[in-house]
Amino acid sequence: MLDYSALRAVSAVVQTGSFEKAAGMLNVTPSAVSQRVKQLEERLGTVLIARGNPCTATEKGAWLCRHMETVGMLESELFEHLPALVDPGEPKQRVTLHVAASADSLGTWFVAAISRFAKRSEYLLNIALDDEDHTAEWLRRGRVIAAVTSLEKPIQGCRRLSLGALRYHATASPDFVARHFADGVTPEAIANAPALTFNQKDRLQSRWIRQALGKDVAYPTHWLPSTQSFLDASLSGMGWCMNPTQLARQHLDSGRLVELIPDTPLDVPLYWQVNRLAADRLADFTREVTTVAREQLLR
Repeated sequence: MLDYSALRAVSAVVQTGSFEKAAGMLNVTPSAVSQRVKQLEERLGTVLIARGNPCTATEKGAWLCRHMETVGMLESELFEHLPALVDPGEPKQRVTLHVAASADSLGTWFVAAISRFAKRSEYLLNIALDDEDHTAEWLRRGRVIAAVTSLEKPIQGCRRLSLGALRYHATASPDFVARHFADGVTPEAIANAPALTFNQKDRLQSRWIRQALGKDVAYPTHWLPSTQSFLDASLSGMGWCMNPTQLARQHLDSGRLVELIPDTPLDVPLYWQVNRLAADRLADFTREVTTVAREQLLR
């Protein structure tokens, strides 16, 4: 049998980041939380929580946390039908759903979807950020219950829905283009013009170069891990980069930004993948995600 008091202790430590805060959430002492976690780890023969500041889940611990999310959803549904089961002396436990998305999705359309859902739901949300090519790995490893991903192939144990495409434009300020592309956007010019790159996982600039120029070109780059800073830096003439249509449109219309090569957008198809065990209970969440995607993404 599973020791759910111990599982709740693990989940609370991971959610709050410390044994002390978990104790406050569960209305027990920190030593009780520590003992429950330790006994479960000894029973399973594996470490579930990486102690630190903050405490985080190991891969095995993450799987247990996702299990507790599913249990929490089931209990919430059960308590709606059988309210007499609720212990008035127990603190109310709200389920936190862990979801992965890219910074660009969060900065353009995804906040609208999660906001609509949160207004009508008792669930709390914890959004993990990663490149859209890598959010699927969070699902595979059990770290999230759903993800916005560019992976078309359904992940084992998940349902997949097509959302549409997030369109990007290779943009820069007019003065940057004048300085670096006076003779046109050629492989030689790209090789000397500083780009802006989000992090080592960001391949959008390279994909656009291959699509627009028909070949791979190595280029210098600044590293800037912020969607809004990408836009600000390109407006200031710091470098060229791939900006989503939703963020770049007004600046393209006003002339503050220009496309390096007109009419050469890069479209990134996006998909909503959700754990199959939780999919039915997250139908409202999926509905909001797909509705906003239809409104704001390219079909």
